[in-house]
Amino acid sequence: MKIHLRRYFSLFIAIGLALTVAIILVKSKRVTQHVDTEMPSKAVEIITAKNIPFRARITAYGNVKPAISLSSTAEVSGKISYVHPNLKAGEMILADTLVVRIDAKDYAGTLRQTEADLSVSRSSLKELDEEEKSTQRSLTLAKNNLKVGGAEYARLETGYKKGAISQSGLDAEKQKVIQLKQQVEDLQGKINGFASRRQSLKAQINRAKQEVENRETILGRTEISLPFDARIGAVSVDENEFVTVGSPLFEAIDLKGVEITAQLPIDSMRKLVSHLKDTIKINKLPLRTGGGINDHLKLSAYVRLVNGMPSAVWKARVLRISDSIDPTRQTMGVVVGVEGSYDKRIPGKRPPLLKGMYTSIDIFAPEYPALVIPRKAVHQGRVYIVDADDRLEIRSVDIQLVQGDLVVIRSGVEAGEKVIITDLIPVIDGMPLQVIPNPKFEKYMHQRALGEDVGA
Repeated sequence: MKIHLRRYFSLFIAIGLALTVAIILVKSKRVTQHVDTEMPSKAVEIITAKNIPFRARITAYGNVKPAISLSSTAEVSGKISYVHPNLKAGEMILADTLVVRIDAKDYAGTLRQTEADLSVSRSSLKELDEEEKSTQRSLTLAKNNLKVGGAEYARLETGYKKGAISQSGLDAEKQKVIQLKQQVEDLQGKINGFASRRQSLKAQINRAKQEVENRETILGRTEISLPFDARIGAVSVDENEFVTVGSPLFEAIDLKGVEITAQLPIDSMRKLVSHLKDTIKINKLPLRTGGGINDHLKLSAYVRLVNGMPSAVWKARVLRISDSIDPTRQTMGVVVGVEGSYDKRIPGKRPPLLKGMYTSIDIFAPEYPALVIPRKAVHQGRVYIVDADDRLEIRSVDIQLVQGDLVVIRSGVEAGEKVIITDLIPVIDGMPLQVIPNPKFEKYMHQRALGEDVGA
């Protein structure tokens, strides 16, 4: 029992000593000093928001087709007497080159006969003119003779009344006067008939001239020359082959230009011209398609091959806009033209635009000033701004247009403000920032805004 009491007493003494030491340590500890601290600055890249020249752009795709192509067919029948040695698929032949000739002997003979008929008719007309002149002179003489004969008859008639002339003498003179009158009338009738004879001959001459022209035209159709510098397509004839009217001869494609029809969604077309409502009255555009409308819209285009050839870019013209909407795809067609597609060709880098090639077409609206920022600077409709104290400000924006990696801002950001273009983690409104300007990215944005990345 005494042993147990002694143990409890030692335990209480140890606890008391521990409490005493603890109290002494607590009272002797220095008071902790609290120091206010701030979140460290976050380094961010920024651009300065500016109104820069901007061109709305849409991209569509289409296949190349010739602007002008010729499917030559025989216009006369006959045997092929000549074929140009380069009249083969894929060859190029210059304009005005004779490429096919059809045997023209029969047509040339017919033309000579027709020309001879024309010559005969013209000679007949000249003879008629000379005959008319001669007859006119004869008529003049006949009239003079009649006048003289009439005077003589009057003199004899006076003598007859006085008894100086017999009845038979007067009758003989009267018969002469009648004959002279008949001669005058015959010559006058002949002269009156010259007009109808001349009209008939002139009609023959006109018919002969027309026939000569027709024969010359037919003869000309025996020789086929190219109307333009061309690349030859399919060839359907060989030398010495007989062809009939309408037989196919060859196909030729004009080298000067090609056309591409791109199908654009209606919403994309609206995006392209939506900014124009403040510069032109869309509802006042002429009620026609094609170039007439583009005179107002002033669209431009660039064509590229879809094959990874960065040098294969051509400037194009917007030629016309389709007059209807594809009811299935809800698209409208825009036709662009490229001139000189064979110019500046570089083997392996810039080939000519050939029929059937698949291309992309970048169509641009006219440039206008717009506040443009990179798409990566927009976070679910919000933009991070660096305020005047280099702190983060989170701001909602109204987006007018998204184009690739660029965004056109309608409101929410003012020109001159600093827009953060790097990701922030975490994002705390008012957090301090360390600003790093990125002028190279601003230059890149300016190029993209104007479409300089596609050669615009």
